[in-house]
Amino acid sequence: MINVKKLEVGYLKENCYILTIGNKCLIIDPGDDYKKIKNEIENLSVLGILVTHNHFDHIGCVNDFVNEYNIKVFDYNNLNEQQYKIGPFVFNVIFTPGHSNDSICYYFENDNIMFVGDFIFKNNIGRCDLPGGNINMMYKSISKIKEYPDVIIFPGHGSVTSLDIEKKNNPFFKIEQL
Repeated sequence: MINVKKLEVGYLKENCYILTIGNKCLIIDPGDDYKKIKNEIENLSVLGILVTHNHFDHIGCVNDFVNEYNIKVFDYNNLNEQQYKIGPFVFNVIFTPGHSNDSICYYFENDNIMFVGDFIFKNNIGRCDLPGGNINMMYKSISKIKEYPDVIIFPGHGSVTSLDIEKKNNPFFKIEQL
C-alpha cells in the first residue's frame, strides 16, 4: 500500500507529493522549497520524479533532485499511455491535455488514487488560457477521465477530492463535449 505525503510548496502553494512503499519513494511535482522536500525524503531511496506538466510551479526543484540523487524524470516527453512499474510502484499514465498540452495523470489502480496536476481541482478545473491550454481539449480529457471508477484525486493545488465528488459537483463535468 502506498503512503502519500502532501507538501505545499512555493508562493503558488503547489502540492508536491511524496509516495512511499517501505523505504522507496517517488516524488510528484517538486515545484519549490527544495530543502523542505529533501527533509521529507532524507532516509528514503528516491526512485524517480513524476511530473504532471511542465509549468514552473511544478518543476522548480526537478534539476536539484536530479543532480543530488541522479534519478530519472518521467513526464509527457518520455511516457506513453500505458502501465509502468518503477520499483514497487505500478501506475498507468493518462494523457489529459487542456490545462497544458503536456498534462498527464498518474493512476495507481491498486491503491485507488490518481495524481492529476492542474487538470482537476475540487469543484473546478485548471486554467485553459495559458500557453498550451485549450478548453476543447480539456472537455475531451474530462470525458475520458469520467470513464474511470471512483478514485481519490490528488490535485496540483488545493484539497484532495474524488472522481465521484467531481462528477456530482464540478460544473465542468456537466458540460457536454464541444
